Amino acid sequence: MELIRWPFRLLVAVMVQENGKRKNPNILVTGTPGTGKTTMCTTLAEATQLRHINIGELVKEKNLHDGWDDELDCYVLNEDLVCDELEDAMEEGGNIVDYHGCDFFPERWFDCVVVLQTDNTILYDRLSRRGYKDSKLSNNIECEIFQVLLEEAKESYSEEKVIALKSDNIEDISRNVASLTDWVRNWSLPPPS
Repeated sequence: MELIRWPFRLLVAVMVQENGKRKNPNILVTGTPGTGKTTMCTTLAEATQLRHINIGELVKEKNLHDGWDDELDCYVLNEDLVCDELEDAMEEGGNIVDYHGCDFFPERWFDCVVVLQTDNTILYDRLSRRGYKDSKLSNNIECEIFQVLLEEAKESYSEEKVIALKSDNIEDISRNVASLTDWVRNWSLPPPS
């Protein structure tokens, strides 16, 4: 698995120049189900004092869906309702958005897009423990094999905002949280002269 390294200084400079209003960055954390998004987002929110928004939970709490999909065993997300619900919070900044998709969010909302990636064997075990049905399990493993979410992120956001991070174990999560915490702390620095 090839990981994208992103230049923290360059990203900081780009974000400060693009963002005249927000005092804190917005981060999107995406990846195939089971890659550790919620675990990492919860830990990152605690470390940075940014607000963790779990889209799956928000959809359930606020009924931002068009019903239940029996085959996929999940709610059918209504993208327009989700975006309407998030608009004010995203304009304000200081959010970590946690969702397995990313192509329907406005690009202007995010200063950094993190795609978590997990070894297929590890991912298979995690999803099996969650009780995923065979079709849902194989669909998610195929998404990870073909890096569908990484490609979706690269197509939906400017390349300098997108980073792929390994998320196989707690050490990876800790390293990712530490790197992103540093990035958040340095986010408001002025661009280098």
